[in-house]
Amino acid sequence: MSHFSNIKTQIRNVVSLQAALSDLGADWKSGPRSVRGYQGQTRTAEVVIEQDNDYDIGFSWNGNEYELVADLQYWQQPLSVDGFLNRVTQRYAYHTVMQETAKQGFQVAEQQQNQDGSIRLVVQRWSA
Repeated sequence: MSHFSNIKTQIRNVVSLQAALSDLGADWKSGPRSVRGYQGQTRTAEVVIEQDNDYDIGFSWNGNEYELVADLQYWQQPLSVDGFLNRVTQRYAYHTVMQETAKQGFQVAEQQQNQDGSIRLVVQRWSA
């Protein structure tokens, strides 16, 4: 029986995911790579964070989105699983918005980090 847990996300863009993980200081590796788990079990993931305890965290494509794949019993991160996913999701959304607005010709006019952790962005586009 597998010890791995798969946690669904709304993450669909690997470039934004990798940027989000970098923002959080995660030392991630691009895959496909093996996610190491209990008693030598492995899963394949497109993005892997190796932990010092030899049990990894991965993000695996399920055909629709990237799922977090890990043996949660051996979670060794400063944040809880929920806290980690919340931070990753916020930074992922930030990078996705930045990419999409840039594609459409917008530039960031103002960016503000609020005390509650939210980010306020004002974008603008000049037309001739």
